[in-house]
Amino acid sequence: MALVRTDVLTEAIDDRAPLEHRHTPEAIRLRLAEGTRHSYVRDFIFGGIDGAVTTFAVVSGAAGAELGARVVLILGIANLVADGFSMATSNYVATSAERDELDHAAAVESRHIDTAPEGEREEVREIFRRKGIRGAALAEVVRQITADRDRWVATMLREEYGLPREVRSPMWAGVSTFGAFLLCGLVPLVPFVAGMARPFALASLATAAVFLGVGAIKGRLSARGWWRSALETLAIGSAAAAVAYAAGILLKRLV
Repeated sequence: MALVRTDVLTEAIDDRAPLEHRHTPEAIRLRLAEGTRHSYVRDFIFGGIDGAVTTFAVVSGAAGAELGARVVLILGIANLVADGFSMATSNYVATSAERDELDHAAAVESRHIDTAPEGEREEVREIFRRKGIRGAALAEVVRQITADRDRWVATMLREEYGLPREVRSPMWAGVSTFGAFLLCGLVPLVPFVAGMARPFALASLATAAVFLGVGAIKGRLSARGWWRSALETLAIGSAAAAVAYAAGILLKRLV
């Protein structure tokens, strides 16, 4: 049997893998040179799940109250636009607040470096001492970090405050949430817009598919199985729909 050198095999695998999974020196340099790549998948998942849940809850409540298709469309579309916009702006404000927090902490650390540099050096020294670095290596780490102001501030933001170096764009976070809300929230309304027979049953099946799909995407981003995440999301959405349906039946009897 022919023997294959492991370093050659590893290099061949690296060449076929996406850039983020390669570990050749050139790939590492290219990847790090790109800087921070922000992901807006969580914003999309957040908007998608909430869009499907809230719109289908409106449809379920209307179906439970035996309201007509016209009423379902009016309530559903009004909720789709208003709630989607509300979620998008809320996510925009929340992400902006993260950026403001980062800027404020950076300003505080920069001021501390100006007013108490030795104290800040001692903080850096203690941070890396806790990581197990000792002696001359520790002194060199402290010297290298404190020799560059930006590096010094970034280190303190990450190690002392637990903050990232950069915050994702508030605008794109809001747009991702709004787009996902509209896309997924529109699904329960399609059978009513198209005038299909038994629209609520079709809306239920279509929305269940959305819950499973979004949940599967969420599961791909975690260590949990995608199927478990998909079923969990389906269960949450189904519970919200069941509550709304029951509320519609109750209100119909009371009103």
